[in-house]
Amino acid sequence: MDDGILAFIDLFVDSPHVDDVVDALKEFKNISEIYEVTGEFDIVILAKAKDIEELRDLLKNKIMKIQGIKSTVSSIVLKSHRTQETARVQ
Repeated sequence: MDDGILAFIDLFVDSPHVDDVVDALKEFKNISEIYEVTGEFDIVILAKAKDIEELRDLLKNKIMKIQGIKSTVSSIVLKSHRTQETARVQ
């Protein structure tokens, strides 16, 4: 991503709500990838925002308002070394 912020957001979700949370996340244009995963988290998403305020709004006013989400852990991408797009070129 050339402009803006790219962030991985890990979601802790109440088990009965996983499918509903995934459906709700699909509605946000800022979220480009959604993964249901094993391990510590339940869902991992990749979100794009034009700036930190837009990312804050996505987290605070959209994602955290979805019923079933207990908490989040966000990791802002500092530098991309290899992405799906660059891996396909090689």
